Amino acid sequence: MWDRRAEADRWLKQAENDLDFARLGLREGFYAQVCFLSQQSAEKAVKAIGYLLGERTVYGHSVAVLADGFAERVPDLASLRDDAGILDQYYIPTRYPNGLPGGFPFMAFSEEQATNAVAAAERFLRLAGERIDAAGG
Repeated sequence: MWDRRAEADRWLKQAENDLDFARLGLREGFYAQVCFLSQQSAEKAVKAIGYLLGERTVYGHSVAVLADGFAERVPDLASLRDDAGILDQYYIPTRYPNGLPGGFPFMAFSEEQATNAVAAAERFLRLAGERIDAAGG
C-alpha cells in the first residue's frame, strides 16, 4: 500500500540533504552551485507537498509552476511565489556556460545571491516540514 506521508518525507529528507550541501558550498564560496542546489532543494520540498496531498507522480522542475499547481490546496505556497521565481532563475545558468551571455557560471553568481537562495529554499522546506508534521505519522 502506497504511503503518501512516507513518500513526502523521502522527498523532504532529500531536499534537506541538498540544502545542507548548499550551506557547505556557501561557506566555501561555490556560489553558482549553492544557487542551483537551493533551487533543487525547494523543488523537492514542493514535490514533497504534492506527494503529501496524494499525488502519485509530480513532474516538472519549475518551483513556481509546481507551487502554483498546489497553491489552491496549500495557500501558504502563494506567499512564496517571489522566492520561487528567483530560484527558478538558477536552474540552468548556474550550471551551463551557454546559459549566460558570456563568462562562466562559477564567476557570475555572488555571495549575496547564494545567501538569499539558501534563505528562500529554507522557507519552502519549513512549509513542507510543517505540512508533513501536521499530517502525523
